[in-house]
Amino acid sequence: MRTCEESPPGQLLLAIRQFNGRDWYNCHETLEDLWLGETGEVRNFLQGTLQIAVALHHWRNGNHGGAVSLLESGVNYLKRVSAACLWVDVAALIADSDQVRIALVQLGKEKMASLDQTLIPLIKTVSADRAGTL
Repeated sequence: MRTCEESPPGQLLLAIRQFNGRDWYNCHETLEDLWLGETGEVRNFLQGTLQIAVALHHWRNGNHGGAVSLLESGVNYLKRVSAACLWVDVAALIADSDQVRIALVQLGKEKMASLDQTLIPLIKTVSADRAGTL
């Protein structure tokens, strides 16, 4: 069982690259492989991040309801996690994902494609010495 204070496994680093490269479907696949073997806080972190990746995949494919629902659900999982987990800035991912969800709700299904691209969240990391202090 992994803890949030540990350094990230290589598979998570791959998932971060996929997420930030907007390859959300493959990010979901990578995170799912990690998620299946975890428990506790790390499992919540991985599930929340996975759901946000799927939400963004749904947004790109025009599934407004799926995007909004999974953004909310993903954030709810992340709220059960420390502000930093496996060197990921969880607090920033929560804030950025909430911002996208609010914007999508305001835009509605008809205008969701016009989402301001600068709102698309990126997974940010924290330095190893700050990982346990956020």
